[in-house]
Amino acid sequence: MSLSWIAFKTILNKEIHRFMRIWVQTLVPPVITMTLYFVIFGQLIGNRIGEMGGYSYMQFIVPGLIMMSVITNSFSNVASSFYSTKFARNVEELLVSPTSTHIIIWGYVAGGMTRGILVGSLVTIVSLLFIPLELHSWLVVILTLLMTSAAFALGGLINAVFARSFDDISIIPTFVLTPLTYLGGVFYSISLLPAFWQGVSKLNPIVYMINGFRYGFLGVSDIALYYTFSVLILFITLLYGFAYYLINRGIGLRN
Repeated sequence: MSLSWIAFKTILNKEIHRFMRIWVQTLVPPVITMTLYFVIFGQLIGNRIGEMGGYSYMQFIVPGLIMMSVITNSFSNVASSFYSTKFARNVEELLVSPTSTHIIIWGYVAGGMTRGILVGSLVTIVSLLFIPLELHSWLVVILTLLMTSAAFALGGLINAVFARSFDDISIIPTFVLTPLTYLGGVFYSISLLPAFWQGVSKLNPIVYMINGFRYGFLGVSDIALYYTFSVLILFITLLYGFAYYLINRGIGLRN
């Protein structure tokens, strides 16, 4: 156990040092982007939209914007870091070392979660400049935050395993994550959609995560919490199992 803890801590420290060393590139840009969302959508457009779900439009979108920053940064941190390790052939040293596959996975995932949660915390602090913070349930906020960041960090790891070039690690965020996030109920309640499109929206897993996080802050959600946590548990289980299979077999890692 002590050797496993040392291995885990070493990978995690490396990951944290990696993104903190270039914090101007890893932490500042997403905070600036979210601030622009607050100003444009919350202040300028939000005043014209009025209330949504019994709250001002700014209050309604803040949890979604926080979660959006957590999702993108958790994913991108692991995808870029693990692929860089693979590209430099350093991953081969991990594979031949006594470090277990579980430790490798959770070391990188924990690093991605750390960056995602850190950016989400900074975005939350910035949001206090625009609205007062309301919390309906600390427990729901923390659980949703941890589980969502873990799920997308695992997704970033799988993306890195299959990536053949640095361009490949941007395909999923650009063509999959971004559309799903924008259609995940960040800027609107899916209850406003026609019944057919509500059903289509419920095929988007990010809808469950954003609504669960919004419930933790405001106590309102278009999705029952039971479904939110069921989807999160299912995704983490499937992604973890797939990541373990890939790394344990050396798929995409050994030439």
